[in-house]
Amino acid sequence: MKSGANTRFELAFWQCGQLVAGVDEVGRGAVAGPVVAAAVVFDSNAVPEGLDDSKILSEKRRRELDTQIRRVALAVSVAAVEAADVDRMNILNATFVAMHRAIDTLPLQPDHLLVDGNRFQLHSIPNTCIVRGDATSVSIAAASIIAKTYRDALMRHTYHQTFPMYGFDRHVGYGTRHHLAMVQQHGLCELHRRSFLRRLLDT
Repeated sequence: MKSGANTRFELAFWQCGQLVAGVDEVGRGAVAGPVVAAAVVFDSNAVPEGLDDSKILSEKRRRELDTQIRRVALAVSVAAVEAADVDRMNILNATFVAMHRAIDTLPLQPDHLLVDGNRFQLHSIPNTCIVRGDATSVSIAAASIIAKTYRDALMRHTYHQTFPMYGFDRHVGYGTRHHLAMVQQHGLCELHRRSFLRRLLDT
């Protein structure tokens, strides 16, 4: 496979006839909008080429791969935790909740989870954490692409139409200079993570 990600983490499970789900999140560092997680289960004989960390792919390529993943995957699930809940439970716990929701809403249950990163809240399904998994595991890379494509579309379209003054179509909720200037001018909306913006609000 000609891509950054490969199947070496999945092969041990596929060779035993087991289903494995890749799990990843996006939006953890944003100051507005939800943290979004996705879970993807592939058939060993149907994995799109070119899967890689969603952050290094162009928007056009992410959309193309999102379509391919959804077409060939055995199961795809997306879940979100909104800004108010991020503030209430903190971003680490919100990330774990989003991941668990994505796993629990898969239309089939995998035998094992491959999770991006070095920490995960235990689930009833066994898991393996993989640092930089979104760049090395095809299942995690696919989850990264699904989650980012979903979140970017939500921020650029649905939320931008509701709150056009903040420029969500430009920065999708991250703390750019323009975004922070708009917060200072217009104040906060319901999409902002107040715990992330506390220093700005205190100035």
